[in-house]
Amino acid sequence: MSLTTNILVFLATLAAMEGVAWAAHKYVMHGWGWGWHRSHHAPRRGRFEKNDLFAVVFAGIAIALIWFGTRGWHPLEWIGAGMTAYGLLYFVAHDGLVHHRWPFRYVPRRGYLKRLYQAHRMHHAVDGKDGCVSFGFLWAPSAEALKAELRRIHGGPIRRSAAAPADDAGHRRAP
Repeated sequence: MSLTTNILVFLATLAAMEGVAWAAHKYVMHGWGWGWHRSHHAPRRGRFEKNDLFAVVFAGIAIALIWFGTRGWHPLEWIGAGMTAYGLLYFVAHDGLVHHRWPFRYVPRRGYLKRLYQAHRMHHAVDGKDGCVSFGFLWAPSAEALKAELRRIHGGPIRRSAAAPADDAGHRRAP
């Protein structure tokens, strides 16, 4: 395959992964995979959470695709590389920027990063797996659209429990 084709496959996979991640988040993580994902919607105790197992599964799939691709099943290696690149962007934006799982904190004040940050905070504004909004990781609707959707779903504003205030990333703090 030509370099141009490989790059196009890589970029198409990178772009398509947002849709795959959205569907996995909405229908798997907030569905039958809630047993793992619940830990992401609760106060974290320690460096890792059970939800991190999803990253291990997706990384395993990407590694398998790269392995098969390099053994003649082209262009699987470029699909695996696109998945890996998406995982890196997810790690930077979601784990680093939004959830502050890095040793430094940055809260964006404007632009795309603020929109992404706000959208994910609104995703965590609801207790439990049902009634959440904004399931994407790197693309986010406007804050106004998400607030309107939350009001439509819940029949009014969402109020957090006073007993468990949220941190900057929208998670409940551990008592």
